Amino acid sequence: MGNLIKVLGKDLENCPHFFLDFESKGLMGNLLKVLACAELEHGPIVFLDFEHAQPTEAETAVWNQVSAVLEEAHGILAELQSYNGAGQEIREAIQNPGDLALQEKAWNAVCPLVAKLKRFYEFSLRLENALRSLLEALTSPPYAPMQHLEREQALAKQFAEILHFTLSFDELKLEAENEVNNEMANRMSLFYAEATPMLKTLSNATTKFVSENKTLPIEDTTDCLSTMACVCRVMLETPEYRCRFTNTDTMLFCMRVMVGVIILYDHVHPVGAFAKTSKIDMKGCIKVLKEQPSNSVEGLLNALRYTTRHLNDDSTSKQIRALLQ
Repeated sequence: MGNLIKVLGKDLENCPHFFLDFESKGLMGNLLKVLACAELEHGPIVFLDFEHAQPTEAETAVWNQVSAVLEEAHGILAELQSYNGAGQEIREAIQNPGDLALQEKAWNAVCPLVAKLKRFYEFSLRLENALRSLLEALTSPPYAPMQHLEREQALAKQFAEILHFTLSFDELKLEAENEVNNEMANRMSLFYAEATPMLKTLSNATTKFVSENKTLPIEDTTDCLSTMACVCRVMLETPEYRCRFTNTDTMLFCMRVMVGVIILYDHVHPVGAFAKTSKIDMKGCIKVLKEQPSNSVEGLLNALRYTTRHLNDDSTSKQIRALLQ
């Protein structure tokens, strides 16, 4: 009981455990069923329908804003998956500087790619604004983070979808180089120089959100992130929950969301996600990732290895470091 309270945070001392239901049908009428605290050790659940949740009137304004961004995200991933680069054309043009036909061929190949890269970068800025709106909605007083997740299921779903998109984008390992002599090109170059550019954008946006909202306790943000990480871990490691998934992509969705909120937590929390005082069970999260057969697990583990801030701190236990080796 004590360990579970520690993982889920202070707010759970007087309220039940969460399970985020990404797939169940027709649950909205009973989603907010609160079970007795005495049953917490045995896994009582509040189901949150991340697949079918619809916005309440209070959520509509933010939901509409974020929905437009998420709709565009589908096209962004499709474009990125079809991105082939222009490496061959560029090499041929460099090797044959006197061949005007090859120079023109390289130019014609590069121009549309530069436009596409610019579109990806500009979308990251819109994604940053969408994340900020969601953070404001999911951390604003007087409600605690867990209460927000109960009350604003549609926004919680959108938050998860942003993280899913972000990890999906970065896992595609976009590699591109371009030279455009203007300020936008310089900023784009910094963006694409990152190993995980979209995740870096969200990390910076979350850190900026916390620093600019000094009247909002940092715990309101970090507790929201740690709760999301915990419920995803529980969903992944519990057979009776996993067997409810009918969509094979749901497992990967849960893993990406879990890793995404861990990284955001590690960037925002003063001591990070790996310290003993962290409200995230990092050993459990890493273990459940390594137990999954998905081909994308190594990319998610690499995200924890290389895009977190506190993994190599002295406060990180040797066991956790060993798990990520």
